[in-house]
Amino acid sequence: MSIHDPISNMLTSIRNGQKSNKIFIKIPYSKLKKNILKIMQEEGYIENFLITSMIKKEIQIYFKYFQGKPVIEKIYRLSKPSLRKYNKRKSIPYSLEGLGVVILTTSQGVMTDRKARILGIGGELLCAIE
Repeated sequence: MSIHDPISNMLTSIRNGQKSNKIFIKIPYSKLKKNILKIMQEEGYIENFLITSMIKKEIQIYFKYFQGKPVIEKIYRLSKPSLRKYNKRKSIPYSLEGLGVVILTTSQGVMTDRKARILGIGGELLCAIE
């Protein structure tokens, strides 16, 4: 079975890892995943991530917990390979009434919904975190 959507697989691995109270998980490396994880770390949703290069490059994601519960309550994919969702700057959705984060990819790189609104650009919606 081949991987059709690596971003969805990463989000599912994060969801499953936190449900089973893991300290960290390993996923295959890609630049897009690295950029998404960098935003998640800056926003305080994960503790840290490391890129390891044994035989194949992998990313180790270290989870963040608060009072024994995962910091990430919900994480889900918005745009899929079968149905891409592009939004202009005025129609970028809010996650959890602005308390969550929507991550999107733009012509200027991967960024949060807040930064895209400030810069006045739209793009493809990747995922939402609450």
